[in-house]
Amino acid sequence: MEKRDTQNGEYVVIKAIDDGVSVIGLTRGTDTKFHHSEKLDKGEVLIAQFTEHTSAIKIRGNATILTHLGEIESELKK
Repeated sequence: MEKRDTQNGEYVVIKAIDDGVSVIGLTRGTDTKFHHSEKLDKGEVLIAQFTEHTSAIKIRGNATILTHLGEIESELKK
């Protein structure tokens, strides 16, 4: 079985289903802050990695998200 580093190296693949999907990286540490953001249009794919600086990724909009845990779809708030 492949050993996974829980702090570094995990990849997430995000594919926009619609235009305007927001992907926001959040920092590690005592104060969680936004440190990076991307806007994806329909069909665009972003491959993101959890690092010593990135502890969470927030996705807003319709997208398919792939991780080592499986696949999930985010939905646009109505």
